[in-house]
Amino acid sequence: MSTIIECMGVGKSFSGKSAVGDLSFQIEKGEVVALLGPNGAGKSTTIQMLLGLLEPSTGRIIISGQNPKSKAVRERIGVMLQEVRVLDTVTVKEILQLVRGYYPRPLSMEQLTKLTGLDETSLNMRTEKLSGGQKQRVSFALALAGNPDMLFLDEPTTGMDATARKIFWKSIRELAERGTTIVFTTHYLEEVEYAATRVLMVNHGELIEDGSPEMLKKKLVMQRVSFLTDEVYRPETFQGLGASDIRVDGKKVTILTGDADHLLKVLYALDLEISEVTVSRGTLKEAYSQLTDSQEAS
Repeated sequence: MSTIIECMGVGKSFSGKSAVGDLSFQIEKGEVVALLGPNGAGKSTTIQMLLGLLEPSTGRIIISGQNPKSKAVRERIGVMLQEVRVLDTVTVKEILQLVRGYYPRPLSMEQLTKLTGLDETSLNMRTEKLSGGQKQRVSFALALAGNPDMLFLDEPTTGMDATARKIFWKSIRELAERGTTIVFTTHYLEEVEYAATRVLMVNHGELIEDGSPEMLKKKLVMQRVSFLTDEVYRPETFQGLGASDIRVDGKKVTILTGDADHLLKVLYALDLEISEVTVSRGTLKEAYSQLTDSQEAS
């Protein structure tokens, strides 16, 4: 793998107020990177700096060895920003053909319709007649029109229905398998678990975690051990076993722990009659909440 995006000590201030503090990271070719954080964390500002739409106040950004504003870089990227704007009084097909003509090696119309789910009816619609979800699909098609090596997507599925979202993320995985580098923001954390190979978590303009979704869940989220018992126990029965939370619902017991193997060894050593034991790890949403809550408290 080769480094395709370098962000070195990057900060951005507006009227003396810091939006991004001191971001440093590298992204390798073919990675699918989710940039996560609460509202106001600096995600969109970071995306705009990576695109060369905003100049960093401090630090430096390098895309494929060049300035993000260079023509060579802009020919290689595709972009979906939060605010979708398309030309009025033209059909979807016309605007796609127009944008394809700006690039040296565009995707064919057949490839665009396959990747975005646009059908013949949608292609012949005038852009001012499109719904919000349809505009998002067209915006995705415009981002892909130039056959980009890199995709930057800021809340790309906002307004899409469930079917459109499914098509979108299936296409993202297909593009990633071809080697396309993808950086995206989203509030739908299930999308991150489905698509991302790496997560950059930011809060207050600072990078607070960097790793795969699974690594972050393993690092941040407690394991959940559930089992059935032959008799009803009180929660106090299981205290002192390395548990952080104990819930008893009739004969079902659920315990949160940092070490499920140790907990189960202790339970079996106590010779308790337990069955239907399941061990699971929490979701990325829980990890995200845990991390941002700890940041707010610090």
